[in-house]
Amino acid sequence: MGKRLPNTPRSKVRSALRQLWLRSRERAAALRRDNYTCRFCGRKQSKAKGKEQKIEVHHREGIDNWEKVIDLVFAELLCSPEYLETTCPECHDEKSTQFFQQKEIE
Repeated sequence: MGKRLPNTPRSKVRSALRQLWLRSRERAAALRRDNYTCRFCGRKQSKAKGKEQKIEVHHREGIDNWEKVIDLVFAELLCSPEYLETTCPECHDEKSTQFFQQKEIE
């Protein structure tokens, strides 16, 4: 077994974002809207044995900035431990409220 890295690997973030997308309500709504049917050729999703047909959901405008999205996750969410502090739920709520109130003033 290999040594654990001190930081979350980019591949793990990419995988988590992919899983979020695959389970998202937005993706499910697009599938339902289109009746699980390809909008271009009309093929319908099927799980019938011997007639399996998968259907995917495509972003019309594409996603060409995955690396920027992952960079943002690291910058805002998975920041260095020096910028993190441990709190109880009550103190966390209080700190968060203070932070957002201060942001509204700025």
